[in-house]
Amino acid sequence: MLNRLNKEIKEAMKAKEKEKLQALRYMKSMLMENSTSKKPVPEMDVIVRHHKNTKEAIESYPDGHDMKVIAQLEITIIETYLPKQLCKDEVQAIINTIKADLENPNMGAIMKELQPKIKGQFDGKKAADLVKNSL
Repeated sequence: MLNRLNKEIKEAMKAKEKEKLQALRYMKSMLMENSTSKKPVPEMDVIVRHHKNTKEAIESYPDGHDMKVIAQLEITIIETYLPKQLCKDEVQAIINTIKADLENPNMGAIMKELQPKIKGQFDGKKAADLVKNSL
């Protein structure tokens, strides 16, 4: 992932895309910081966490605010690094499979099995709502 980031940083520098360059450099710094930490996590987890935090930050800015526009651009850049997103129907199918495999399907047991399968591919809050509706 760092090789891809370095390549895109060079391209953004040549194209003089200031906001894209800033977003890519920030992602690179987060990955470098993670790799040198005492307990490094997988690179994808770092990117997923950054995506989630940026989405939450957008909600705090009023419409038309410069920072909101920059954060939205940053989200589109981050999303190119995320795995293919699952649709609601695909997640519902996974939930149904998990429910069928469990003896006593409940919210906690289903979510425990579901989270690793959809991490970075579907919003956890929306997945929890789907699980609630299926129970």
